Amino acid sequence: MGYQFDFGVVWEAWPILLDGTLTALYYTGISSALALVFGVIIMVARRNELPPLRYAAKAFIEIIRNTPFIVQLFFIYFGLPSLGLKLSVSAAAITALTVNTAAYIAEVLRGGVDGLPYGQIEAGRALGLNRRQIFFDIVLVPSIRSVYPGLCSQFVLLMLTSSVVASISAPELTYAGQMIEAESFRSFEVYFVVTGIYLALSICLSTLLRLLGRVFFSYPMK
Repeated sequence: MGYQFDFGVVWEAWPILLDGTLTALYYTGISSALALVFGVIIMVARRNELPPLRYAAKAFIEIIRNTPFIVQLFFIYFGLPSLGLKLSVSAAAITALTVNTAAYIAEVLRGGVDGLPYGQIEAGRALGLNRRQIFFDIVLVPSIRSVYPGLCSQFVLLMLTSSVVASISAPELTYAGQMIEAESFRSFEVYFVVTGIYLALSICLSTLLRLLGRVFFSYPMK
């Protein structure tokens, strides 16, 4: 007898999937905002003239980019309590996602800043702009605009990477799927639906980010 598909068990558990989806979006939203802020700070430190700051930022970026995310997650959730710093599941998940994504965003932004014509900064100084105005209006905003597609990719990747935090029992979408599968033994149906939800989330998030880019940066939609 062939396998009999039964998506009814998944439909009956839709509240669990909904909660998991909302939690995944919550992790994504908070981590994206924090990662962008810390990414800017790390980028500034990476380009700073002071060697200690520059080397510390470079070391941080290299460590994060050359180690698996799941190891970083385990270090934060299981390792830090040994030093007396115990985080909740959600706090550990958000911290790990933020730290990981901030390193990549810092490099993306650095590429944007390095690509700016130096004459723009000189023009800002000639106009009498102070350092804060030059940084935000002439350096940061134009560089974000130039690398905006890359930033969008990082935010979508962050959302997909949030599935890994299920390994510490963070109650997001993948973990919800695991719970449903453990009770129903309907692996194909459960993960087929979970895959579809992630695909829909990726498409919606990409579309939303492109629209925001058009509004804030006049980024042309393709």
